[in-house]
Amino acid sequence: MNERSWDRLLKSIEDGLVVPVLGPQVLIDQDSKGSLQAQIARQLLKFYDDDIGSDVLPLCHELNAVVTRLKQNHPIQDLYGDIHDAIEKLMPKNEADIPQSVRQIAAITHFRLFVTLTPDDLLARSLRTRCAVNEIIHSPYLPTSEGSDLPTDWLSRPGEVHLLYLFGKSRPAPMYAIHDEDVLEYVHNIIARGSHVPVKFFDELQQRNLLLIGCNFPEWLSRFFLRLTNQRRLSDTQRKREWLVEALRPEEDLVYFLRSYSEGTEVLPDISPTAFIAELHQRWLARNGAVAEGEATPTQAEIIPRNTLFFVSYCRAPDFPAAAKLVASLKSLGVAENEIWFDKSEIEPGQDFRERILDGIRSCRYFVPLISNAADQLDEKFFRREWHEAIDRGKSIQGRTFVVPMIVDQAYDPESYTRVPREWKDELHFGHAPIGQPDEQTSALLKKLIRAERQHGS
Repeated sequence: MNERSWDRLLKSIEDGLVVPVLGPQVLIDQDSKGSLQAQIARQLLKFYDDDIGSDVLPLCHELNAVVTRLKQNHPIQDLYGDIHDAIEKLMPKNEADIPQSVRQIAAITHFRLFVTLTPDDLLARSLRTRCAVNEIIHSPYLPTSEGSDLPTDWLSRPGEVHLLYLFGKSRPAPMYAIHDEDVLEYVHNIIARGSHVPVKFFDELQQRNLLLIGCNFPEWLSRFFLRLTNQRRLSDTQRKREWLVEALRPEEDLVYFLRSYSEGTEVLPDISPTAFIAELHQRWLARNGAVAEGEATPTQAEIIPRNTLFFVSYCRAPDFPAAAKLVASLKSLGVAENEIWFDKSEIEPGQDFRERILDGIRSCRYFVPLISNAADQLDEKFFRREWHEAIDRGKSIQGRTFVVPMIVDQAYDPESYTRVPREWKDELHFGHAPIGQPDEQTSALLKKLIRAERQHGS
């Protein structure tokens, strides 16, 4: 791409008219272990003690090749759970270890819609470091209650992006694509407008330019996908644009077809997906740096989240580690950092910041007070003012949960705390999160609250 082409692409991105579609070639390990798909395929072979000997797995089609091999002697249903386990085993534990290309594309804040072709949650995890993420899963086999689509008012939701898993999301059940025949069924489901097709999301794709990076589509699927995401036939020259970035050069027949009938599709075979994302990220930063050189970084008191999902209230001196652990648990359940009010300071807040904290309690969805024996011994601490503010607000809230008390001691005995408000003891169920780690029942409650909020927003 020349400078003019880059400029056109970046202007289109900044105008909100581009949707990145990310495929398996983007997930390249930084430690030269190859693609994530290749690692999953090798791990699956280890599970079955299958030595392929000198056989070479086809590049960027490793998983399909291994599944095709193993299903000859093993039930295909078992492979979905095994692949899910392999993905869980291989996923980076820290966000900093997620492939750089994923973190770079997620950092471009002008992208509000994303499509991923892989079943892992790496992109969602990277996105959550900067905003809330609404995950939309396309799978014909999802339970009816789990179907979702793009909210009608998605453009009016600042601080939220929407991520479509086109071929399902990994779980221990056959609800995501693991081989080429699965992919064929998912495509057929879209064409036939079958179960759980996110029609609103596809409507937006048909009206926006697509940035297809490392998708590695077979020739037939490339043609189908381009037509599915266009309102008009490909030969209509008044339509939108696509950029096709592939590590492997597209098949000659496909290139010839696109040049003949799809003039709006630009094929970029001379730059790898990871290199393309790196340059795109660098150029975007040069035009849209979040903090300009010499500009002061905002202080914690200046970064005040509004209308948060969870307000975590705790006594700083004894319970900071438990609070930090609970916040990490909430993030792992799909809550974005900017959806959690968590004052990270281990000292009591100053007077100016106290009023802002109380404002946060007045606007949050759920108030989560952390309860411990150590905190119960203390009286003149600011967290008690937070509790009283929550009690006052709770009096005006009817018909839904607002206060979610959480015991962070190892022992679970709500009646043993002498300074916990009596109305909480009499009316509320206390969750249990020893040292900040929710137990199974409490985790299920938090998931229910989060799911209800997402469905309400949709």
